[in-house]
Amino acid sequence: RLIVLDANVLFAASVALAGSTVLVAPAASATNPLPEEAFGMHVPTVSQGTTPGVTLGSIRLWDSGVAWGQVQQRKNRFWWNGMNDAIARSNEQGAEILYVLGSTPRWAAKNKKQGTYPNRGAASMPKRAAWKRWVRTVTQRYGDSIGAYQIWNEANLKDFWRGSPKQMAILTADAYRIIKRYDPTATVVAASSTVRLEKAYKRFFPKYLKQLRKRGWPIDAVAIHTYPDGRGTPADRVRYINQTRVDMRRANVPARIQLWDTEVNYGIPGPGKIKGREITGGQAADWVAQTYLENLMLGVDRAYWYYWAPANNRIGITMQDGTPGAIGFQAVSSWLSGAFYSCGEQGELNICNLGDNINPEAVVWSTDSAGTYTVPAGVAWQCNSLNQCNPVAPGSVITIGSSPQWFGTQAAYDGNQAFFARQ
Repeated sequence: RLIVLDANVLFAASVALAGSTVLVAPAASATNPLPEEAFGMHVPTVSQGTTPGVTLGSIRLWDSGVAWGQVQQRKNRFWWNGMNDAIARSNEQGAEILYVLGSTPRWAAKNKKQGTYPNRGAASMPKRAAWKRWVRTVTQRYGDSIGAYQIWNEANLKDFWRGSPKQMAILTADAYRIIKRYDPTATVVAASSTVRLEKAYKRFFPKYLKQLRKRGWPIDAVAIHTYPDGRGTPADRVRYINQTRVDMRRANVPARIQLWDTEVNYGIPGPGKIKGREITGGQAADWVAQTYLENLMLGVDRAYWYYWAPANNRIGITMQDGTPGAIGFQAVSSWLSGAFYSCGEQGELNICNLGDNINPEAVVWSTDSAGTYTVPAGVAWQCNSLNQCNPVAPGSVITIGSSPQWFGTQAAYDGNQAFFARQ
């Protein structure tokens, strides 16, 4: 499969593609097909049986009533019912689970005044013996039912963590050793950091990486949250990811360690007095599609949309059956899931090639402006992020802006439509 990204680059590529299916050199490529797990979601009411009408590769269990302090409310008592239901419902949907191990129960907190969500003391450094017992108990109990464990949520924010980067690295190393002992195939994901609050990000994230390096990198993935401010766009998210990549290079993060975006949406209120906004229609579908496409461009291995719930004033793009955001999620999943890809910038356009010279397939969009794209030989269909499709003739020159456009053969179109119908 193929994708293209920049207008000037796209124009140059379109000239070459007009008479053949030669592809341009990519900025990013895959040696393995993109797994469905790359398309993650938060489903807060999954334990109550909520089944999203999109194809989910993975579910992050946070804000789901199953945090440590909610499951182990007393030192020697566990309330497993909610956790059992959340895991069973997620597994029934075929979604890999990312479980967030923190935050601290009140009884295990060294300072019970630190943090209030989901309980008093939740942002405190826990007693290490209690932490180790908790990690061991969860991994032994659920084994293969949980595919990945995240150490903590938004540890750069005082609402969630009042300890130091060093203390979080200690908890991370403790958890890594235990998880790998009882479930060697599980993925261990670092505590997440938000990026849009620059001071809070800089206060924690680079120091946390430094401490992880001192401990031999006891993680399989770094985690960030890339919400732009209430006025922000996907272009702002790209800037945040680029900043994270710079800090990862400075810390000499090993190539084996992936980058995951474990919460993302747009139009979220803040910081400060910045108001949020509702994002609807084609723009909502386009921004969802852009998010997952730009993951390929920027080396983000997985992203979890926040979240599957009715419209409210907390999130800009709503994910519910039939909403434009959900349609965009299913559309981009149908384009990319299971695809080999080769992505790069061409002038004003971004292009991700998903096919080959015999069966050309591409997604094309522009981050900031517009460019022209020449439809390659063999292509029969063009579809947008709302899965609105039209026949297209090879050699046609098409102007493309920020709305991602998929191009492919009849066979690829039929496969995408079959995938889309899985919702």
